[in-house]
Amino acid sequence: MIQLGYFTIDTQDVDKAKAFYSALFGWTFDEDASKPTYAHVSGSDPAFGFTKVERAGQFPHLYFRVDDVDAVCRRVTELGGKAAAPADSASGRSAVVSDDQGVSFSVWQPAPGF
Repeated sequence: MIQLGYFTIDTQDVDKAKAFYSALFGWTFDEDASKPTYAHVSGSDPAFGFTKVERAGQFPHLYFRVDDVDAVCRRVTELGGKAAAPADSASGRSAVVSDDQGVSFSVWQPAPGF
């Protein structure tokens, strides 16, 4: 079964987003997992965070948790979609993909222990 494993919310100012959502919902942030362009919300399930972008989007970006990002990317292209090259980070391996109609989402293979 594939589950939603992670998502991000686009923001033009990560620090302002942290202040707003901390005040609104009491969220705290994992400073070790954060950086100037990203803030990881502590203790969330599924995991999520804020990503700095030039122009904020209207929707969160969804990451579906998978066992093998590379295999899923191959399957996406076989089905007529598109897949960006996978990238590695401290939280695991991920890739932005789109379906055969251009709807974008990501797939995420968590790092061991994440």
